[in-house]
Amino acid sequence: MATYKQAAKRKRKFRKPSLKYKNPTMSRTPILKKCPQAKGIVTRVTIMSPKKPNSAIRHVAKVTLNKGLRLTARIPGRGYLCVKYNRVLVCGGRANDLPGVGYTAIRGVYDFSPVVGKKRRRSVYGVQRPIGFTSFIRRKFRY
Repeated sequence: MATYKQAAKRKRKFRKPSLKYKNPTMSRTPILKKCPQAKGIVTRVTIMSPKKPNSAIRHVAKVTLNKGLRLTARIPGRGYLCVKYNRVLVCGGRANDLPGVGYTAIRGVYDFSPVVGKKRRRSVYGVQRPIGFTSFIRRKFRY
């Protein structure tokens, strides 16, 4: 057993927590600073090509947040009306095959147009519910 002097000289080293438990200080979206979404202004709309096995043209937007931080957000869906100085809402969610893109722009909010003619998964693409549309019709009221 160590003497009092030896213990005072060499502080006890605590074992680091194992990696199977997630570190609460680490975040996948550090720029948002623990907020679910952030508002920003588009500074540039560009295209990127994905990583190795995939090949396509992916549309991304460089966004400056109201906090003054800059990030790259992907534009989901087909066809968009997003130009410089548009206001967008950005949330976390990376594009798996685009390196450096860890955020997604939310469609149908502020100046960012929703996807036209979308029937399914409308909430992802910011499409309003069509008039007279019901997702479930009771059996006796069907044709």
